[in-house]
Amino acid sequence: MNRKIKPALLAAGCFTLGAFAMKVAEDKITVPMLQQAQQLMGLHFTNAQLDSATTELEDFKAGYERIRKVALPNEVAPAITFNPIPVGFEWPKEKEKFKVDLPKKVKLPANKEELAYYSIPQLAALIKSKQISSEELTTFYLNRLKQYGPTLECVTTLTEELALQQARQADKEIKAGKYKGMLHGIPFGVKDLLATKNYKTTWGAEPYKDQQLNLNATVVERLQNAGGVLVAKLTLGALAMGDVWYGGKTKSPWDLSKGSSGSSAGSASAVAAGLLPYAIGTETLGSIVSPSTACGTTGLRPTFGRVSRHGAMALSWSMDKIGPITRSAEDAAIVFNAIYGPDGKDLSVYDAPFNYSSKIDAKKLRVGYLKKDFEGKYGFKENDQQALEDLKKAGIELVPIELPDLPANDLVMTISVEGAAAFDELTRSGKDSMLKQQHKGAWPNIFRAGRFIPAVEYIQAQRVRTLLVQQMQEKLKDIDVYISPSFGSSNLVVTNLTGHPCVVVPTGFQKNGMPTTITFMGKLFGEAEALALAKLYQDLTPYEEKHPTAFLSKK
Repeated sequence: MNRKIKPALLAAGCFTLGAFAMKVAEDKITVPMLQQAQQLMGLHFTNAQLDSATTELEDFKAGYERIRKVALPNEVAPAITFNPIPVGFEWPKEKEKFKVDLPKKVKLPANKEELAYYSIPQLAALIKSKQISSEELTTFYLNRLKQYGPTLECVTTLTEELALQQARQADKEIKAGKYKGMLHGIPFGVKDLLATKNYKTTWGAEPYKDQQLNLNATVVERLQNAGGVLVAKLTLGALAMGDVWYGGKTKSPWDLSKGSSGSSAGSASAVAAGLLPYAIGTETLGSIVSPSTACGTTGLRPTFGRVSRHGAMALSWSMDKIGPITRSAEDAAIVFNAIYGPDGKDLSVYDAPFNYSSKIDAKKLRVGYLKKDFEGKYGFKENDQQALEDLKKAGIELVPIELPDLPANDLVMTISVEGAAAFDELTRSGKDSMLKQQHKGAWPNIFRAGRFIPAVEYIQAQRVRTLLVQQMQEKLKDIDVYISPSFGSSNLVVTNLTGHPCVVVPTGFQKNGMPTTITFMGKLFGEAEALALAKLYQDLTPYEEKHPTAFLSKK
């Protein structure tokens, strides 16, 4: 190379070097930057201490860039799994036979529209006795979904071709004497964050509305193996929050001016309107409880680690749970019995039995209630109090209890951090701007804010969560089930963090005609007892048999 560099090239080289130096200066971590950053965290390191940290932080930052180059699709879970099991806790080891009897003398109604609100056992009795075929029943529900689904905005995709194929197969099996049980030939729908082969799985969000995943979620597979007929993918608020999805806002069938709440918006709306006998929802922080309240359905949020989330969109790996939305506690038990247990794919799932039986004597259960929360500050006071009175009249002794005194609401940062990680690429690519909701409480802002939560504070929050798990064990040591208002109370937050199961059931109506609910809380893996008490309550009251009509007037 000629050592006599031309002036023009020298100038160009200086410009290039200058630009590079400016780039380095922009990227370099400096003490003033760290002074600003530590204010976000409430820290007070000296300038000398901050200066000493800069080299390590530069290395971390370079590491972030290398890690970002590794493909991490949503289904890849962290190497850390939440453990809801307190020290000293044991679940029953013996698995007993699931027992729900088929009703006798069920007749096909003269007005077939009445089938819309038949229970799973009633429909099963009709199919088993061949009074109606699975194909006829499937066509009936497909027609209702086509007729009223657009009004309620509760369907993302009808799986009609698959449904009719599965229904015909069910009819052949039943005719050949290969009856699989109560779900055989019964149509169902799933929240559209559960993967289904050959159909879109949209997560309710604009950036994913054409997404197709080449697998069936474990829950979908298990229901189909039980003979179930998948007829629809149902709406959810975008990325599992609220009831606003890329196609609109899902409605409550009780009042079309009101949303069905979220995020299992379509599942609750469709079941309440009799468009399906049951559907699958998910909950991270109220997404089964809330739409069940807005729509007057019965929802089961199982214990964390009960149902495989393989094939389900991840929002919070340590808090996501999958459960059924139905019209009764017994229906919920039937569906749950088909979907729970390990699959070898979701390593957070425990092999604990579900020993539900219609022979469980709910009156012998030890029942607590959150006394202070029923004093009018939370929930729906008049209907909540009436529910307690109905149970007392039935011979249930209610023991007052309190929840642990720990800052549970502050631990909700868990969702912000894990959600920001689950949708890291969405945020960094700028595609979060495609989401319809862009207000301060919407996902784009929450995911951005979540990136500023220090890893140390997240870990500290999980350590407090460990204390919460342990203290809940102590609070419930003499209780089988306890009762809570569905909303307002910190119970919803606490138990989603600890992983406890709940059954939410309708208790009547508000003055504006919208439904109200109450929540039956189980011990860890205590779904059977919570469902048994919920069934007792529903046997005493008529509310799960009330059906909306507002959606019928607009077609």
